Amino acid sequence: MELFYVSLLSAFVVGVSLSLHFLFFKDKPAAAGLPPGRTGWPVVGESLEFLSTGWKGHPEKFIFDRIARYSSSVFRTHLLGERAAVFCGAAGNKFLFSNENKLVRAWWPASVDKVFPSSSASSSSQEEAIKMRRMLPNFFKPEALQRYVGIMDHIAQRHFADSWDGNKEVVVFPLTKNYTFWLACRLFVSVEDPAHVEKFSEPFSQLASGLISIPVDLPGTPFNKAIKASNFIRKELVAIIKQRKLDLADGTASPTQDILSHMLLTSDETGKFMHELDIADKILGLLIGGHDTASSACAFVVKYLAELPHIYQGVYKEQTEIANSKKEGELLNWEDIQKMKYSWNVACEVLRLAPPLQGAFREALSDFMYNGFTIPKGWKIYWSANSTHINPDVFPDPKKFDPSRFEGTGPAPYTFVPFGGGPRMCPGKEYARLEILVFMHHLVRRFRWEKIIPDEKIVVNPMPIPAKGLPVRLYPHKD
Repeated sequence: MELFYVSLLSAFVVGVSLSLHFLFFKDKPAAAGLPPGRTGWPVVGESLEFLSTGWKGHPEKFIFDRIARYSSSVFRTHLLGERAAVFCGAAGNKFLFSNENKLVRAWWPASVDKVFPSSSASSSSQEEAIKMRRMLPNFFKPEALQRYVGIMDHIAQRHFADSWDGNKEVVVFPLTKNYTFWLACRLFVSVEDPAHVEKFSEPFSQLASGLISIPVDLPGTPFNKAIKASNFIRKELVAIIKQRKLDLADGTASPTQDILSHMLLTSDETGKFMHELDIADKILGLLIGGHDTASSACAFVVKYLAELPHIYQGVYKEQTEIANSKKEGELLNWEDIQKMKYSWNVACEVLRLAPPLQGAFREALSDFMYNGFTIPKGWKIYWSANSTHINPDVFPDPKKFDPSRFEGTGPAPYTFVPFGGGPRMCPGKEYARLEILVFMHHLVRRFRWEKIIPDEKIVVNPMPIPAKGLPVRLYPHKD
């Protein structure tokens, strides 16, 4: 369906701009001091190629083709309606991550503001996200995370009992989305009832699918569906917020039970409290960030463990030793998580080969020089995880699955970046580690499995997902 809308847009753009093609599309020498590259078609630039390489399952192709063409680790292009430079490699990552809020700042396409409209007329979704990041450290620091492990274990047990046990075959990706979304609902807003979680599930899927899509707001397009889904979810969240206010007032809810209570009871530096719509906006963003990327990672753990029996066996051995050390009915705890060293190395190798965060945009705050080239103020800058993750100069034999890459001190700085880096490193990195490891524990303790579609295609839209959802055949353990 996505490709259908892209085709419509492409036909329109080609019809309008064909007469201008030879004026704009030919490769031209770079303007004085600019990185080498080209701007592509009028209006759309190289956006269609940038997006379509992901839909075809090879998002790195856009990057590496241009690195080879221009013999440069930085090149110019035109993406999502903006003049842009792409920074590649560990040096590019280091430069951007080290200069956050100095030379560059985070940037999202204007279409994101339509999907995540700020309830504050004076601020954009970007500014609201900055405020949100200031709130999060208290909830993702080690002492807080330690409290989450038992809750995650409890939810994971219910998830596998409800959705996996007793089935001969399952489709994995919808289930990993359900698992991570259930956790996010429970830990962020204390919604645990499966029926209530399910009510949110489909709108969130539509929102995620349309977030980074062609911004055509016509009925039936992914972008239009995302806007409608966002509006629906915000209304539902406002209802939850209103009820929580009542529960806090009569003492049936705790001030420290989740992020929602904290937001309701915490004022800013001027003594003002957030409005209900402000809180709904922020919870919406948290629920997206708190489950979508981890669901992709969990699905690819299933994929690679199915393909690599010796890796599965190593994870199974480690998790069995942990399970055997527990009393009957005892939940996992923080100490158990710290013992899952091999399992986390495996998860990191999954994140290297299939990073949920493919890259991100920055905006130049002023003119600056990089590698001898001028990056003008206002230009957008994109960094790509794949420019290091599957670069043979960084990771030898990069397509080989090798968890030992993460033993000892692990990869060199700025080469393994599934969670970004610098001040904008994902604040939920440790939270994601917990939910992935708890998932792996219950998965391998219950089953072996095999892929039903051995050569299933992977698409990236905007994160990697198996095209058919990764159907597998389950073989429960006898013990």
